[in-house]
Amino acid sequence: MFDSIVDAVSGSSWSYVVVFAVAMVDAFFPIVPGETVAITAGVVAGAGDLNVVVCVLAAATGAFVGDNISYGIGHFFGERTVNRFFSSQKAKDRIAWAEGQLEKRGAYIITVARFIPGGRTATTFTAGYVEFPWRRFLLFDAIAASIWGSYTVLLGYIGGKQFEEQPWKGLLLAFVLALSVTGVVEAVRYLRERRRRTA
Repeated sequence: MFDSIVDAVSGSSWSYVVVFAVAMVDAFFPIVPGETVAITAGVVAGAGDLNVVVCVLAAATGAFVGDNISYGIGHFFGERTVNRFFSSQKAKDRIAWAEGQLEKRGAYIITVARFIPGGRTATTFTAGYVEFPWRRFLLFDAIAASIWGSYTVLLGYIGGKQFEEQPWKGLLLAFVLALSVTGVVEAVRYLRERRRRTA
């Protein structure tokens, strides 16, 4: 699997288009591995085959565009989309959570949700669905996408630099760190929710 991902993001300027496209699609169709491709691009950049700055820009811009597509889907096709694609109880719970959080702390949740796979789609979609002000969304999402693009690509880049002879080790290290950050974000969110319910 690593070899096929590396093949997709190395060897030509098309690699940047792949990073952009996958980050974009991942924002509204979370089955596509946005983190995987961005981190892998960072590993390849660490080995000197790609430009790390362009990789960060591609990942961040793709994430920003994709988040706004998700917002647009929520805004223009919200009810129909909820009934068709968010019909499971888990999906409905995520939508309800995102709606509640947007009402209480919109800027914070738009930024943090970008680091929660599945949570980012629910949040950006719900922001459009509940008509969260688009200009405010643009600002907070630009910040979130910039942090996410830098974080994912640089994780891979640092790992790639540390293990230039064995890039799979750099990728593994970056994934462990990324999963740890996601786990911490989820744990903090869960503890806050639990404390609020018992208060």
